Amino acid sequence: MTATASGAPAVAHFRFFTLEVLRTRRLGHSFLRVTFGGESLADFRSGGFDQSLSLFLPPSGAEHTVLPSTDEDTWFTAWRGMPDEERPVMRSYTVREQRRDGTGAVEVDIDFVLHGDSSPASRWAGRASAGRRILAIGPAVAENKSVRFQAPADAGAVWMYADETALPAAAGILERLPADTRVRAWFEVPHEDDRLALAAPADADITWIVRGGDDRERTGRVLDALRSAQAQAQAQAQAQAQTQGVESPYVWLAGEAGTVRAVRRHFVQERSVDRRSVRFTGYWRLGASEEQLLAEAYAGKAPSEDPGSEL
Repeated sequence: MTATASGAPAVAHFRFFTLEVLRTRRLGHSFLRVTFGGESLADFRSGGFDQSLSLFLPPSGAEHTVLPSTDEDTWFTAWRGMPDEERPVMRSYTVREQRRDGTGAVEVDIDFVLHGDSSPASRWAGRASAGRRILAIGPAVAENKSVRFQAPADAGAVWMYADETALPAAAGILERLPADTRVRAWFEVPHEDDRLALAAPADADITWIVRGGDDRERTGRVLDALRSAQAQAQAQAQAQAQTQGVESPYVWLAGEAGTVRAVRRHFVQERSVDRRSVRFTGYWRLGASEEQLLAEAYAGKAPSEDPGSEL
């Protein structure tokens, strides 16, 4: 616990938690939900929406996650100093839901995208079974900087784009929006049966973009869907403007970094959305491993996600 300039102890927004697998459930072709429990989750404080946390997954062949230190001042150096073959893999995920069971114990759902053994997280999730334990750095207070969705109270509408890696976050956002929120969303998934049933406000228009397993031209496919919807929406918006005023949307975008940047340019340049109203996050980047992205972040070379940054 650090101290503020006044001498009062500062609140630590994040801490280590031990997560124990309680059960798993397949949601679609690509999605697996893992439900975690554990005594330490009594102090877990998800802020909802797109709340993220960092999971430490055990190396291949290990049953549980082990770290040499979980002290807030020493864990990172200790983790980085572990031999490659022993170092747990750190990955960022979204808290899909936090709740209490019938006994009052806290449960946390995390949805994983399965694509075989091509990534450590998919490999671990595909083999997850009750009783296995991992470590995570998660929120100890609900108001924390890892909740990126921050729509202003006067937002006229919410527009969203998410690929499969960001769909759990998008689903969490939709569930928490007021019932009268106007939502326009484009969700990109690999397969037809990845189109999940989502709880959303009544006035939500959701378009599913199915890749069919083809990653080529993914950005162009998404932009085509956005522009097709734009032509139809323009006529409707002109009619609405006569009676309701001009819609002022808050835009949330997350997924593959290159596609997210292109979608952001579309909204700002082609739809004249104020870029300060666009919250965008690259969850991953085509052609780059998460280790490469982490190394860029450590070196201070990660692309800016500031809403006011250049396009």
